Order: sequence, then C-alpha cells, then structure tokens
Amino acid sequence: MRMLIVEDDLQLQEQLRSLFQRNGWVVDCAPDGREARYLGSEFPVDIAIVDLGLPDISGIQLVRGWREAGLEFPILVLTARSDWRDKVEGLEAGADDYVTKPFQPEEVVARVGALLRRAAGRSSDVVNYGPVQIDFASRNVLREGAALDLTSYEFNTLEYLASRPGQVISKTELTEHLYAQDHERDSNVIEVFIGRLRRKLDPDGELQPIATVRGAGYRFTLQALDP
Repeated sequence: MRMLIVEDDLQLQEQLRSLFQRNGWVVDCAPDGREARYLGSEFPVDIAIVDLGLPDISGIQLVRGWREAGLEFPILVLTARSDWRDKVEGLEAGADDYVTKPFQPEEVVARVGALLRRAAGRSSDVVNYGPVQIDFASRNVLREGAALDLTSYEFNTLEYLASRPGQVISKTELTEHLYAQDHERDSNVIEVFIGRLRRKLDPDGELQPIATVRGAGYRFTLQALDP
C-alpha cells in the first residue's frame, strides 16, 4: 500500500515516514503543497496524510484541489489548530478525518486503519475468507488456524489484492503500489510473489485464491464471510 505524507516539519515528516515504513508501507513525502499536488495527481496513492499549515498552498486548498480533480483516496489531515471551525473546514474540503497536534503515533495508525477499512468496505481488520484469515492490522495470515510465514512484499501483494476483491489488478498497478519511486522495478517479480502466495494460501490447489486473467493481471477470488 502506498501513502503520501505532506508535512513541512521535516522532523515530524521523518517520524511518520519511519512509523509507516516499519509497518510495510511504501511512503512518498512532500514538504509543501505544490509538490504534494503533483505527487497526488501523478502517482498512485492509497491514502494521504496532510498537514493543514503548509507554507505555500494550504492543506485546505490541496485537499479541495484533489477532490475537484476527482481523486478519491482517503485523506487524514493534521492540524495544530484547536478551533473546531478549522476542523470542519478541512472535512468540508474533502478530508475524511483529522488528528490534532500533538498526537500519539498510535492514534495516527489507528485512524489510518479505520479509513482504509471504510474505503475497502470492511467493518473489521480481521477478515475470514473460508479457511484463510487475514488480519490487516497485525499483518498476520492464518490458514485453517495455522500462521503463514509471509514476507513483507508477499503480504503487501495479498493486502492490495484482497482489499479489491473481484477486481482485475494489472502487474503495473501492483508494482506501483508495492515499490517506492526510486526502486528498481521488475514486473516479473510480481509473478514470483503471486506464485509464492498461491502455494502458501492454497497448498492443495483447492481454493484458487488468486486467478490470473490472461493479458490483464490478477484477481482475488475468495469471498469474505459474514462475522
């Protein structure tokens, strides 16, 4: 999953970057609204964290511009302003939630998780797909109660596909959401991740959890079970 952090306080920006990279995220950062506007429009973003108090284009203008351009990824705004009207202005511009500075890292992680659940139509971080259980928060996967040993990239691949059940996802799209901008990209590596996931999720060949759509990409086929 790919995150864009827009924060002009470089120390806080780095703290947030490190926090989410440790949790398996691909993270892009921008110190101002102009660069953020470009990154958000030109690169795939799954969620953005935006400081309202930016030095050039304000966070409000940035969020409003993204929404007017039809960009629908969830946005969490950060604000040092305690006035409720500033928070309302951010939400009315198109943000989905806000956190007031200073904040605890756990609160930001929790709010990001909640926004992702909402965007994916999940009510919980733990989802059962027949014998397979995925905990999107702890990044754990069980098959018939036994934990699977997935690498970070394997889980990220599974997470992206499972968050878009039934959709055909191209190798290019997966690559863009799994690797940073400056990472050497090889779409053939995606085939390796998919092959490993299939063997780990479906050692008996009965579930067929990830289908190959010839010439188009991959589709997650398992259906979430009602709790």
